[in-house]
Amino acid sequence: MGKNIIGCRISCLAMTIMEEAQKGIITEEIKEVAKSEGLDAELIRRRVAEGKIVIPKNPIHSPKSLGIGKGLRVKVNANIGTSREYCSIEEEIKKAKVAMEAGAHAIMDLSTGGNLDEIRKKLLEVIDVPFGTVPIYQAGIEAIEKRGSIVEMTSDDMFRSFEHQAKQGVDFAVAHVGVTKESVERLKRQHRLIPMVSRGGAFHMAWILHNDEENPIYKEFDYLLEIAKKYDLTLSLGDGMRSGALFDSNDRAKFQELLIIGELVEKAREAGVQTMVEGPGHMPLSHIEPNIKIMKTVTKEAPYFVLGPLVTDIAPGYDHFVGGIGGAIAGYYGADFLCYVTPAEHLSLPNVDDVRDGVIATRIAAHAADIARGIDVGIDKEFSQARSNLNWKKMFQMCIDSKKAREYREKRKPTEDLRACSMCGKLCAIEIVNRYLKEEKL
Repeated sequence: MGKNIIGCRISCLAMTIMEEAQKGIITEEIKEVAKSEGLDAELIRRRVAEGKIVIPKNPIHSPKSLGIGKGLRVKVNANIGTSREYCSIEEEIKKAKVAMEAGAHAIMDLSTGGNLDEIRKKLLEVIDVPFGTVPIYQAGIEAIEKRGSIVEMTSDDMFRSFEHQAKQGVDFAVAHVGVTKESVERLKRQHRLIPMVSRGGAFHMAWILHNDEENPIYKEFDYLLEIAKKYDLTLSLGDGMRSGALFDSNDRAKFQELLIIGELVEKAREAGVQTMVEGPGHMPLSHIEPNIKIMKTVTKEAPYFVLGPLVTDIAPGYDHFVGGIGGAIAGYYGADFLCYVTPAEHLSLPNVDDVRDGVIATRIAAHAADIARGIDVGIDKEFSQARSNLNWKKMFQMCIDSKKAREYREKRKPTEDLRACSMCGKLCAIEIVNRYLKEEKL
């Protein structure tokens, strides 16, 4: 999209993608999503209009058109970003590039250390997929620097951060609108092992309790919608009350937040602003299906953006597996967007290798969910045919992580039978069956 068109769309407050869809217009973004998903463009338009599919695309950034929601492939998000302990723009750029190379469909910058504006600017220059942020982080950090505490944020600080980041080109932004005086009171009456693990949620909770006032982005949600509409910023309504322990899964505090969010999703749709909903945190496998069914009912099928879910608490160092297990189940039952979990989760700031491992694990989970939902089933059949023919070149071309697959084969090459692998050599079951079964058929 040319700069003059972008400028006009912003300054003239042209229609959002959702508003155009509601007026029956099949936009270029909708056509691109329909083509990539192999679906009818009118179906995509209708679901965008209904708020069941979102296409996060701020015209200032103008990334690849990505559809998230009902009937589409499950998508994968990778979180990157500095911390106050470790801050290197160069490393975050490497993480972003590795995440995209590994197949991440979207990237979020959760930076809390260093020059946040500069980090975001640099990342937006290299990232060509939808780019998300959590604006309350910047508002809170600047309040610490200027006034000494997160709880000294003003309402203007919060909204200014959303608009400032939207002006930079952010495509989707987290808003913890469900952390309200009402939901915080509910949380205080809960007997949670870990009361809150959402950083943004904790910022709002502390602010509410300290100031004895309502969360401004909930109280003035209409103003937030004005900002979002101006930049076609997709809102990701945050899971401030998500559970940080299996024991706390699917409790009253979480569902109280979800009820609030459900009402705001409808308000956003009426305003022509795209929204998705976040959740649900740590939960046992048996809680995933009911959580998603309730969420989809309460929000009238808004796209669901889930972290994990993490299905056990006792596997630090392997939480990319834990999140992959939960993500596959969640995707099968209707989650639309999986936020990756890395091996460093709960332990440290992820490095470049952690980011890659997290993306690959979550892509596997997303693909497993798609297969169970009847999407992309032919890929595995084609791959298995290549395996039956011991066609290594094609297998490497098709597999989710070609780099690692090649490395393993090179690490211990076969010496007896070069067509087989070194696990079996001349005892390769595929070779034996192909030879004798084919002879029998002849």
